[in-house]
Amino acid sequence: MPFISNIQRQTDFNLVDSNTPIVIDNGASYFRIGWAGEPEPRVIFRNIVQRPRHKVTGETVTIVGDHDPALLKYFDCTRSGPRSAFDSNVVYQFETMEYILDFGFDRMGATTEIDHPVLITECVCNPVQSRSKMAELLFETYGVPSIAFGVDVAFSYKYNQQQGVCAKDGLALCPGFNTTHVIPFVDGEPVYEGCCRTNIGGFHVTNHLKQLLSLKYPYHLTRFTWEKVEDLKMEHCYIAPDYASEARLFQKEPEQAEGKTRCWELPWVPPPTDEPPSEEEIARKAAIKEKQGQRLREMAEAKRSSKINELENELHGLEFLLHQLEQVEESEVLPFLSETGYVNRQEIESARNKVIQSLRKAKGEPKNEQAETEKEDLGTSEKYSLINIPDDMLTGEQLNEKKKQLSLKSMADGRQRLKQKRYEEELERERKQQLEEEKRLENPDLYLEQLHARYKDLSERVDQQKRLKTNGGHSNGNSLSGGIGRGERLNAAQRERMRLLTTAALDRGKGEDTFGARDEDWQLYKLMSKDYGNDDDEEPDEDETELTRISSRLQDLDPTFIPKLDAGTSQPAEVPRVRPLTKEDFKIVIGVERFRCPEILFNPNWIGVDQVGLDEMAGVSIRRLPVKDETLEQRLTSSILVTGGSSLFPGIVERLESGIRMIRPCGSPIKIVRALDPVMDAWRGAATFASDSQFHMQTFSRLDYYEKGEDWLRNYQLRYTL
Repeated sequence: MPFISNIQRQTDFNLVDSNTPIVIDNGASYFRIGWAGEPEPRVIFRNIVQRPRHKVTGETVTIVGDHDPALLKYFDCTRSGPRSAFDSNVVYQFETMEYILDFGFDRMGATTEIDHPVLITECVCNPVQSRSKMAELLFETYGVPSIAFGVDVAFSYKYNQQQGVCAKDGLALCPGFNTTHVIPFVDGEPVYEGCCRTNIGGFHVTNHLKQLLSLKYPYHLTRFTWEKVEDLKMEHCYIAPDYASEARLFQKEPEQAEGKTRCWELPWVPPPTDEPPSEEEIARKAAIKEKQGQRLREMAEAKRSSKINELENELHGLEFLLHQLEQVEESEVLPFLSETGYVNRQEIESARNKVIQSLRKAKGEPKNEQAETEKEDLGTSEKYSLINIPDDMLTGEQLNEKKKQLSLKSMADGRQRLKQKRYEEELERERKQQLEEEKRLENPDLYLEQLHARYKDLSERVDQQKRLKTNGGHSNGNSLSGGIGRGERLNAAQRERMRLLTTAALDRGKGEDTFGARDEDWQLYKLMSKDYGNDDDEEPDEDETELTRISSRLQDLDPTFIPKLDAGTSQPAEVPRVRPLTKEDFKIVIGVERFRCPEILFNPNWIGVDQVGLDEMAGVSIRRLPVKDETLEQRLTSSILVTGGSSLFPGIVERLESGIRMIRPCGSPIKIVRALDPVMDAWRGAATFASDSQFHMQTFSRLDYYEKGEDWLRNYQLRYTL
């Protein structure tokens, strides 16, 4: 299986005695593996797996632990994110666990089956199913001869006890990655009946810090990677002795708060400034522009000359064709035209006229309006040649063609009339604008006053028309219910249309229905469609158009003018402006977040975990002891060891001491110490334990597993005092 990693592979695996155990600290955050009796583990990596595909070859590779971000540009990681084998602190994804063990043994230098005993750590009160699956994986996949399971917190406590840090009787508080445990020790052995667990740990602190920074700086989300936020947490976060007092200090004493604030500066490149160009630069650009313009003009002139030559050649060809056609006899005209591709002489002349017009346009000659009009009339007469011919002189096909020509001519005339009407309306509009401008220049104040009065009058009229369209201008008197009758829903135009329909129905309701047989009946439809159409969908009337024009005019002339809003509309919300990012925006300021995020270890309910905090867990663990002995309780509180990765926060010992003192009787001896190395002491304690000559008495072999099964693992318990 291909692995991608920067961790070097060990080369002395086959040189180590087969009786030397392999020690594995299988933590939810980091995986540590090494030889028993050594002071440090050989291989350490994050306990995660990622399986992306190569972007070119499509081969799936396995990335275990920390990876080089530069390598990920060759792999597609969108469909395969980092996966962990843990649910809280219990191994449940053994397929992922197999990848991790493969990588760990591979980096230890193993090439075949593992012929060394294995000591592997687990959480407190690990479910028998998880322990059985782990044993099955080690025995059947790797051929391990014997296995021993131990609790990581117990190994850390025993190691620090041997170093004289804590006593035989005491409490071990372990705020880990996903969970926090408290285990009481009596005579050097853990009392699992009194252990306590909370589902809060360093993962939740990091995640909480990541969320706070993302909300505070939403434009730097890509910067807040998990690894970077983890580094910020371990470097800057601390436990406040009193959270309320610390928060009050940041709120009311900015000078002292500034000394406790940390700043992470991101790389910032100032935006380019728009400096005015120099005279030399302006002259240079003008010269370049003039040169480009000259080249474009030369290209356009060359293209124009080429087009003129083509049109002149085409015109000469058409004139030569007409000259030849005049010399051809009448009987040979059709064969001659069939060779040229034209139908008749008129078509050739029409093509010649078009070429002449195009040639004049290309040469830039002015148009001859009279000639153009004559040509248009001539073209129209040629286009609609059958209109003026009587029907009795035409064949059936010609009659159909005449109908088409009549329809086309009617539409063309209508378009021409509409065009002329629009032209006249534009002239009239320009004339009115010119008159208004003359009035404004003659007396600006009077003109503005008249505009305001005209706007007020039109706005009232338009509002009244809208009210009439809504309820007909009446009230039904039912103000409580607010209902509107059928008559009030119809405006004046709709009621008139209803009256016309009712009259037509009464007139034609007796006997046979002959409505539409006479031309007078269709006048009713014309009247309804002309004056009383669908008022809901009709275009704005003249008053609304004039009101819009006057409103626009007032906005141009009067800066204080505010147009009225239509009923039912609201002022449009102002579009938020996005300001450009400055250098200050690239400074990530970490203030209250420094102590706010680790505070969830003592107040898990802040993130929705309804459980007790770290200080209260010590009291819960003492109350769960099977033997109630005040002397034993005092011995336990006199030797409290804090271990685990989250115990590295500054101030955690002092905060625990003040919190535990509040729940213990007055005068109770309380002593809290931090482990020598809260992160590595679990592996060192396990390595020391496995190097003892009596270690093989604590393991169970592959034969024991096959004979006794997983029920025997249910009662398996390691004794830490050899």
